[in-house]
Amino acid sequence: MSIWHIITGEYPPQAGGVSDYTWLVANGLASAGNMVHVWAPQCSLHSNNVGAVEVHRLPGHFGPYALVSVARAVRANPACSVLVQYVPHAYGLKAMNLPFCLWLNSIRHADLTVMFHEVAFPIGRAQPFRHNLLGAVTRLMARLVCRSATRIMVASARWQAMLTRLGATAPISWVPVPSNIPVVENAAETARWRQRCTKANGLLMGHFANYSEYSVERLSQLMPALLGKHDQLSLLLLGANSGELRRRLLNTNHYLAGHIHATGSLASQDLSWALAACDLMVQPYPDGVSTRRGSTTALLAHGRAIVTTNGIATEPLWSDSGAIAMAPVDNPDRLRDVIGQMISSYKLRHDYACGVFELYDRSFALRHTIAALTAF
Repeated sequence: MSIWHIITGEYPPQAGGVSDYTWLVANGLASAGNMVHVWAPQCSLHSNNVGAVEVHRLPGHFGPYALVSVARAVRANPACSVLVQYVPHAYGLKAMNLPFCLWLNSIRHADLTVMFHEVAFPIGRAQPFRHNLLGAVTRLMARLVCRSATRIMVASARWQAMLTRLGATAPISWVPVPSNIPVVENAAETARWRQRCTKANGLLMGHFANYSEYSVERLSQLMPALLGKHDQLSLLLLGANSGELRRRLLNTNHYLAGHIHATGSLASQDLSWALAACDLMVQPYPDGVSTRRGSTTALLAHGRAIVTTNGIATEPLWSDSGAIAMAPVDNPDRLRDVIGQMISSYKLRHDYACGVFELYDRSFALRHTIAALTAF
């Protein structure tokens, strides 16, 4: 049995993709026979230690006292392994916690794995000075973290080259994120979602993401015309902020009120049922789909036919698999055409839905993450 210490900026009941991911990994390691400790910030929401994972809530937000507590526990078990879930903004000090990054060097005697969910804030000439300053500081932070790591894992293949440029010398593994929405099969509940959102024999198109400026713009450009053209088509917007987009779409398209629906935030079980009700998912991303997109990973696990965008972050895995339909991020006309083809062809939707199941099992399932962590 091995001892694992997982350091994370969020953990259930705190909401967030990294929170859900850390819960999956912690429990996956525990199920494999390991003793697992999770170190996370204090949380005002009620939580209990359940099962084989022991959760330690730290005072402050990764300040000196918290770091001393973690270091003491790590040093008490010299043969332990440490996993850091790294996102710059997760560790406080307005995403510039340089002391935390320096502190990691003090526990480098342990087997220290760093999972980079994000690396650094972007830098660009068109940005304000403060944003470029943040970009420079977060790059320095990533450089310091890499120096302390025994090995590095990345959620997106794009980060490999970036970390190498920042001086990483530890082995870097690309490990796509698993779905954080468990598949809960319930035909009756799924049928209820369809009854609420679409006509009999209608087609239900869904969107599940964080409603970024880009995705809102693309959906606002394309959805009214598609819904107006296809009378049997309805749109289900899933997740937080979905209601805001519905209101925006209806502001200038009142006649579509019966065709556009929004769920707001949902418990994972309800979200699984709603996803299963959708015939087709439309997922535009500003930098293209990638293996760090937990929303798309959830759709793969649920076997949904997907139309998305390919861009700078899109790995070859997506086109090589042939499991999803894509259009360039900067070509809304092509995206509209691809969506139209999927709407018009049941066979096309069925074939893509079958393909995503295979892709998820082959590359994204949790067992691949656990195997990568325990391989050394």
